[in-house]
Amino acid sequence: MTRGVSILHYTALPVIGGVESVIGDHTRLFTQAGDAVTLIAGRGGHADAHAEPNVVVIPELDSEDPKNREIARALDEGVVPPEFRTLQARIEKKLYRPLAAADVLLVHNVLNFHFNLPLTAALYHLLEQGRTPPLVAWCHDISRYVNASSGEKQRFGFPWDLLRTFRPEIRYVAVSARRQRLLAETLDIVPELIRVIPNGVAPELLLGLGPFGQQVVKEFDLLNADLILLMPVRVTQAKNIEFAMQVTAALKATNLAAKLVITGPPDPHGHDADDYFDELVALRRAMHLEREVIFLYQGTSDAPGPLTLEPATVAELYRVADIVFMPSHREGFGLPVLEGGLAGKAVFATEVPAVDQVGADSVQTIAPDETPDAVAARMRAWAEQELQPRLQRRVRQDYTWQAIFEREIAPLIAECTGSAEE
Repeated sequence: MTRGVSILHYTALPVIGGVESVIGDHTRLFTQAGDAVTLIAGRGGHADAHAEPNVVVIPELDSEDPKNREIARALDEGVVPPEFRTLQARIEKKLYRPLAAADVLLVHNVLNFHFNLPLTAALYHLLEQGRTPPLVAWCHDISRYVNASSGEKQRFGFPWDLLRTFRPEIRYVAVSARRQRLLAETLDIVPELIRVIPNGVAPELLLGLGPFGQQVVKEFDLLNADLILLMPVRVTQAKNIEFAMQVTAALKATNLAAKLVITGPPDPHGHDADDYFDELVALRRAMHLEREVIFLYQGTSDAPGPLTLEPATVAELYRVADIVFMPSHREGFGLPVLEGGLAGKAVFATEVPAVDQVGADSVQTIAPDETPDAVAARMRAWAEQELQPRLQRRVRQDYTWQAIFEREIAPLIAECTGSAEE
């Protein structure tokens, strides 16, 4: 079912700002979910290159609108000028039609901040008249004039008290637990009445993933892995892929969700290369590692194999991975050791020539007689004890926009619109 989701703020992208960027991400997520998004703003346009929502521009909503600036100057002097109610009424009239078409309205900061108090008053008046859809107050910041901990002299009376007003029919969202506590103090309510929905990251943008890289990440569920091992190699016996699979099995046995990604095809110069590849596929099946060991040579649902990756796609996978894994029996050099170092990844490798070149103290060296269980134990210790992999794992599992949308935002909208499953 398509839902009409309206998002209101003073401005929208391409106006640059943190809230505007979050709204752009929300717009993309709702659009991808099949919702009809309308941006209502005083200034701005399309949210981003991937989503082109309906945009309703109402100049009076802009915090920089000349009439609003005049009113703000009067309010700073403790005067509520007659123009306040005039601007409020004009805003209300212009909001009637776009709000009537919405199933839910997300209001970012306007009910908690002082940048356009006639707009704040207009929304409350429309709410009292029953002329708004279910309303969500999304709090990124709180006005310093009603925040007792800000150090600013606090302001009281109309319209400032609107920023302290709790309305039970509004659903409140704060972007952090700290904001939740502060908003609860400001509204004089218990924090439990305010949801915490954090901001997120877009891995496809941050990691520079193209369409195929995004598909690989999604199809093989890489972001939910505890540990991503990358072998950017061709499939040959010299690469010791069997050992890598045994390490993956050992990690799995300790309830650590690992993925082993082998990027290359069978060696085009080996007369028995295809037979060896078939043996590895059979071994994967026998070890019950079909979900954990990924031969990209076999392709994806949209790009069936046999598949040979472009160097740029392999570079994307370096950025996604946690560990570059090189348990090779032998190498002429072992370039992935250097590439992993440049990409800022941990490298677990046998003493291939590249390790000698950069120094064994820069690499997690695999001894000739080291067992798969021992290597797996060292990988697990690295993943659990070092700050960087712990943070990376936490962010990709819990703080991507897609994860936040599915876990927090979609259920909230379903609750507001009555579309939640019974």
